[in-house]
Amino acid sequence: MPVEARYALLYSDYEVVPCLRIPFEKLTFIILTLPLFAFVFCIIYSILFNFESVTSTHCHVFNILPSISSAIGNYSPQREVWQAAILLQSIPRFYIAVIYLQFHYVMAYPRDIWMGKIALLLNLTENISLIVLSFWTSSKQYAVHEKAFIAFITMSEFYMMLSCIMQSRFRKHNKKSLRWKLRLFLTNISCIILGTYFYMRHNSLCEPYMYSLFAFAEYIVVLTNMAFHTTAYFDFQKKDFVLYRYGAAITER
Repeated sequence: MPVEARYALLYSDYEVVPCLRIPFEKLTFIILTLPLFAFVFCIIYSILFNFESVTSTHCHVFNILPSISSAIGNYSPQREVWQAAILLQSIPRFYIAVIYLQFHYVMAYPRDIWMGKIALLLNLTENISLIVLSFWTSSKQYAVHEKAFIAFITMSEFYMMLSCIMQSRFRKHNKKSLRWKLRLFLTNISCIILGTYFYMRHNSLCEPYMYSLFAFAEYIVVLTNMAFHTTAYFDFQKKDFVLYRYGAAITER
C-alpha cells in the first residue's frame, strides 16, 4: 500500500492528524471557478483573436458569437486551458458524486435509495462524458465528440431531474437547495429546447445571427449545469473536507 495521501471514503473515528482541512463551501467554489474561468477565457479569447473562423458556418452569414465546440476545441491556447480545467475539476467531482450517495442514504427514505444509486451512475457518466468531449474535439474526432456530447447532455438532464425529485422526498427538506436546483434545471432544459430550435432554423434558413442565438443558448446550458453542481454548497454547509494520509472524509465543523 503506498504511503502518499490519496482519496478514500472513511466514515469512522479514524484518529490521525489531518494533512488538509478545507470548508466544503470553499471546495465547491474552487470546483466551480476552474471550468468557469476556462469557459469565459475561451469565449473571449476566441472572439478577440479567432473571430472570423470561430463564427463561420456553412451558411456564410454574419454571426457574433462562437459555439462552445469551436471556442474550446479548435484553437490553442483555448483548447489546453479548457482541457486542464476539466481534468483538474474532475477529480473532486468524482469524489463528491460518491459522497452524494452517502448523503442520500442519510437523507432519503429506504424506498428511495435506488434513485440515489442511479443518480450516482448518471453523475459519474456525465463527468466522464465531459472529459471525453473535451479531449476528443469536434475538429479532429467529430464522431467521438458528438457521441460524448449527446451522452453529457442526456446524463446531466436526467441527473438534474432525479436530484430534484429525490430532494423533494427527503426526510428533511433543504428548501433553499431544492429551490435553486429546480430553477437551474428548468432554465437548463428550456435553453436546450431553444438552442435546438435556433440550430435547426440556422441550418434550414441560414439567417444572420441565428447561430449566435444558438451559441448563447449553449452558454446558458453550460453555466446552469455548473451552477447546479455548485448547489452542493447548500447540501454540505458547515462541513469540512478532510484529507488524511491514507484517505479523506467529510466531517462536521
